[in-house]
Amino acid sequence: MDTAFLTHPACDRHLAGQDHAERPERLAVIEDALIAEGVFDFLQLVEAPEATRAQLERIHSTAHLDEFLGRKPSKVQRIDADTLMDAATIPAALRAAGAVIRATEMVVTGEAGNAFCCVRPPGHHATRDSAMGFCFFNNVAAGVAQALEVHGLERVAVIDFDAHASNGTEDIFHGDPRVLLCSVSQADLFTAAQTAAQTAASSEAAVGVAGGVVNVHLSREAGGAEFREGVECRWMPALDAFRPRMVFVSAGFDAHVADPMSDLRLGDDDFAWVSGKVVDLAARHAEGRLVSVLEGGYELASLARCATRHVRILLGI
Repeated sequence: MDTAFLTHPACDRHLAGQDHAERPERLAVIEDALIAEGVFDFLQLVEAPEATRAQLERIHSTAHLDEFLGRKPSKVQRIDADTLMDAATIPAALRAAGAVIRATEMVVTGEAGNAFCCVRPPGHHATRDSAMGFCFFNNVAAGVAQALEVHGLERVAVIDFDAHASNGTEDIFHGDPRVLLCSVSQADLFTAAQTAAQTAASSEAAVGVAGGVVNVHLSREAGGAEFREGVECRWMPALDAFRPRMVFVSAGFDAHVADPMSDLRLGDDDFAWVSGKVVDLAARHAEGRLVSVLEGGYELASLARCATRHVRILLGI
């Protein structure tokens, strides 16, 4: 499989403050591991462009874009308790969203079979109206909007296996029958940022051929068995009924047992297993069209191992 690898040096420059978990080393360890294992040479390397204002307006409100893009911090500036930015943040965020849009173009047009966007800041907590949870623009949503609005794909799936709820992605696409979001997360994480779209009633509404949301909430210290059961019994029936024409992955690796950002206990093999499942799903329904986007993963050693296995599975090696 021809896999595109999209990133940009600007993504390394964003700093969220001293000792912040979301740090530049996250990208460096992934690239180093890919090089060390001889995987890098198999990838189609692509420099991420900046997302345009018009592209971001598909997923974010004018007020959010005006407020964020109008900031000109000379030092680290706090957006909320977890989300900080500096002078390099806006260029990094524009490249992160731009990477997913470019990856979408490459996969839809056949320039690449699939793609991995090795970018930061992450995106899946950014709602239509606000930045939060380390996220400024919703990167995966920018790619989904490109597939829907530019290429007219009638059904798109978003699969999110980050330990934290994909509240931003759900907020942006809530009620859109063209999008099915399948998310797994630790049940008690990020509850303060849950949006109105994530009420018990709406989170299970219209699942299947009409799109909707499948949220699998795992209890603290849940491991691979519970995770795999949720994927097999909850995600896969809905995804196969929906028959997505393209698959997007919010690839967060912070559910790993070694990661301090959650209490879940997934191992390397669990992330490899779910990576295989989504590749197989794309092959069944979407002619292999898949774009994966880095979200969380903050313990550097496990992040490097799991992301490398994820990319290997995208490549088919």
